[in-house]
Amino acid sequence: MAAHPEVTGAVARAVQALRSERGWSLDHLAGRSGVSKGVLVAIEQAKSNPNLATLARISDAFGVPVTRLVETSGEPGVTITDATSFRTLWTGQSGGTGMIIGATEVPWAAELWTFRLEPGDSLGGDAHAADTREMIWVQAGTVTLTVAGRRYEVGPQMCARFPGGAAHR
Repeated sequence: MAAHPEVTGAVARAVQALRSERGWSLDHLAGRSGVSKGVLVAIEQAKSNPNLATLARISDAFGVPVTRLVETSGEPGVTITDATSFRTLWTGQSGGTGMIIGATEVPWAAELWTFRLEPGDSLGGDAHAADTREMIWVQAGTVTLTVAGRRYEVGPQMCARFPGGAAHR
C-alpha cells in the first residue's frame, strides 16, 4: 500500500473501533484473520503500512469491505467521491496498480476496484470469506485467471464471475 499517513491513521482507528464494538481481543482478531498479533498491534498504533492481502484478511475477519478500514471522511450517509478519494492499495512488481474506488456497507458489502496489470504482474492467491463473490472485466489485453487451480483466459471486453472463497490469482 502506498504510504498515506491519513490512510494509516484511518486503518488504525477502524481496526480499534471494530475490535472494540465486537469485544474482541487482539488474540481473537489474530486467530480469525490469520494476521499476527504483532502486526495488529503495529496497525492499531498506526506504525504499520499493511499490504492489500493483510487488509483483506482483517476486513474478512470483521465481515466488512476493505473500504471500511481505509475510509478517511468519517461522514455517514450519501458519499460522493472523486479520484482524489481513490486509494492505490496494490502495486505490482511490473508496475501495475490496484485502486479501490468505493464500497457499499454490510450486509451486502460490495467493493469496486480498478486494476491496471502490466505483463508479468500477478495478483491474488488467498481465498476470501466463503460467501465472497468476485468479478473481473477486462478492457484490453488478456488476463489469465486461476480459480481453485483451474486456468481461464479472459480477453478484451469479457467478464468472469467466480467464488472469492476459492484460492484465485
